[in-house]
Amino acid sequence: MKRRLLAGLFLLALVLAAVVNAPSWLQYAYAWWGRAHVERLPQAAAPGSGERVLVLAPHPDDEVLCCGGLIRQALDAGAEVYVAWMTSGDGFEMDELVLRRGRRVRPEDLRALGERRMREARAAAAELGVPQANLFFLGYPDRGLRPLFLENFYVPYRSPFTHLEAVAYPGTLRRGAPYTGEALERDLTAVFARVDPTRVYLPSPRDAHPDHQATSYFAQRVAGRRGQVGRLRYWIVHGGLEWPLPKGYHPQLALEPAPRGRGLDWRRLPLDAGARNAKHAAVLAHKSQLDVLSRFMLAFVRTNELFSSTPFPEPGRYPVP
Repeated sequence: MKRRLLAGLFLLALVLAAVVNAPSWLQYAYAWWGRAHVERLPQAAAPGSGERVLVLAPHPDDEVLCCGGLIRQALDAGAEVYVAWMTSGDGFEMDELVLRRGRRVRPEDLRALGERRMREARAAAAELGVPQANLFFLGYPDRGLRPLFLENFYVPYRSPFTHLEAVAYPGTLRRGAPYTGEALERDLTAVFARVDPTRVYLPSPRDAHPDHQATSYFAQRVAGRRGQVGRLRYWIVHGGLEWPLPKGYHPQLALEPAPRGRGLDWRRLPLDAGARNAKHAAVLAHKSQLDVLSRFMLAFVRTNELFSSTPFPEPGRYPVP
């Protein structure tokens, strides 16, 4: 029985590897086959004139991958758009290892990476047309948001990557705030109060990344206290099973719902050529990420983006892959 299970897992791994590394024509065939499914999804209503849109991003670059097209089209329609980053992306050791050409990564290197990623986020926002005054950097620890939500709500967390215990970067909303869930929730509440959003775009709790899940829980709690849960719209970036396919830049293909998002109330937002071009330029502005993640990041520049009004599917259905 054990041998059969191992053989089955090995076969599954081979199939997945074959799909991910398939010839481009095969991946295109898969994508075109899935396009019909995407076109059957209800169309999302785009934000219009007079609306105030808040995009919550766990890390610099998430705001573009999930919502770059929506941001541009909302601005074109006369809406105000604001972006808040929960972390500065200062815990991505693999990224810094590549940038340093394999040399040892020190805490000060990762702190410098955090400041660099904040600069890139500002550049990406400029490509989309978001005013710099509408950007909020909270500066909490990359890969530490779940501990802040579950274990370090009152007791400060120490980042194992930067060795910081408090918000340290210039340009953050409340420099010196301790790395606690209480402090993060206070800052997020202040952002909600300042923006008073008519719509909030945030990670789905079904997203595979722990920082994305924690961002969702913090935001749901803040929105709940304000009576604004109905204004939340969810997205997924880390969707499981090598999603999205095919990797790379394919702006003429549709973006399908992620495997981890099965059963959610997905709606598609069609993107015009101007929005796709702006999103592409914004992806390229996150230069520090491209050496490691370019094919993944560019795969989000498609003919549509996807949003759900529900955080979870119907109870008891669609287990997470």
